[in-house]
Amino acid sequence: MATNTLRLLKELSDIQKNPDQAIYVSYNEDDITSVKALIIGPPDTPYEYGFFEFNMQFPRDYPTSPPKVNAITTNGGRTRFNPNIYAGGKVCLSILGTWRGEAGEQWSSAQGIESVLLSIQSLMSANPFENEPGFEGGGQKEKSYKKEQDQYCHKIQHETFRISILQRLEGYMRINPSTGRVNPVEDISHLSPAEREAEEQKRTHLEPFTDLCKRLFRYYYHTYMRTISNERERVQDGQHFTIMPFEYGGNQMAGKFSYHELERRMNAVKAVIDAEGETWAKQGAEAAKKEEGISASLQLQFSQTYQHFLSKYEGTVMLELIEDNPFCWRIIYIGRPMTIFDGGLFRIRLILSPLFPEEQPRVIFETPIYHVNITSDGVPYYRPRKTDDIKSHIDALIEVLENEQLSPDPRTWMNLDAAQLYFGKPEEQREYRKSFRRAVQRSTEY
Repeated sequence: MATNTLRLLKELSDIQKNPDQAIYVSYNEDDITSVKALIIGPPDTPYEYGFFEFNMQFPRDYPTSPPKVNAITTNGGRTRFNPNIYAGGKVCLSILGTWRGEAGEQWSSAQGIESVLLSIQSLMSANPFENEPGFEGGGQKEKSYKKEQDQYCHKIQHETFRISILQRLEGYMRINPSTGRVNPVEDISHLSPAEREAEEQKRTHLEPFTDLCKRLFRYYYHTYMRTISNERERVQDGQHFTIMPFEYGGNQMAGKFSYHELERRMNAVKAVIDAEGETWAKQGAEAAKKEEGISASLQLQFSQTYQHFLSKYEGTVMLELIEDNPFCWRIIYIGRPMTIFDGGLFRIRLILSPLFPEEQPRVIFETPIYHVNITSDGVPYYRPRKTDDIKSHIDALIEVLENEQLSPDPRTWMNLDAAQLYFGKPEEQREYRKSFRRAVQRSTEY
């Protein structure tokens, strides 16, 4: 195996094992020189929690030469998301050799995939207007362009929702943007048996970031809706985007605001994603009736996992199948004495897809809980160490509950009101603890 191939494999493996920086990669093992990457927009920027895809092509002499990088999230080549990310897909960075830079900013073999993607992510700043040469902050110029800076951020925020999130998810799930309904699957009964088999395989094959984007949407839906509410007070629906001094021709971000429409589409996407879990449950029930292999396999996993947790957590964690469906598990967490969960009882539903682990479980707290890492409607932020191991998922969920030192990383904050109190002043922290304990005390009522 060539040296550059070994280097690429190691870099890709390292990123996949530890996606802490909100960068994700996917590749075909038959050709690892062609890589797809997804960058999640950083918090507190107009790109916040958007899904930005890039293609990376690695030359034969990598890492002596840098990869070629092309932006895919461009609205079909019509939208420029950043002074350095063109509508045509070009990414202007000195380390890629696509922009002149200062001495020491050029590519070197010490750099790699992660450094390239983090450099692109750094372009998605709170004030991307300043990325354009000649419009950097400082002095009189910063004051002169303050209005344009704000206008630029407003339209990027809008298009982050419309293009990077909604267009992507609607495409994944065949949602008609105008109606919010899922388009029917095309009839293939007229095809030959071989053609039907090929089409069915294509339909069950997921695009590399499909499930990831659905899970992230569940995490950040409430953040999206809060931002939409805030932006509706700052701009008027129907108001045209302001064209920036450095935008021109087909290399710009043109359009108009329509947050009422975006709100409707966000809710439609959420409804379809929520309904998928119920579909998995029905498919599981049918598989159990027919005694299909996947059903028997999950039934065996449940039995083994049940015994494992009964021993590991000494009665604190119990498992049961919901209506004897091996695709639908319920985790019952009993608060340990002398802890903040003392006296509490929480039920957590975990629904498995027939395509698990390619599609990760849908998890929801059936018992209401007030927690920084759990949304107000029960969606937890958690990260299993092994995504293909159900025991690892459950361990990660219990860790979320029992961890008393919560992360200051805003990407883990699912309940923004709770996070504001938890990381706030002493009196706010006391209010958080009171709200948390009230939820624990009421948990036995459900």
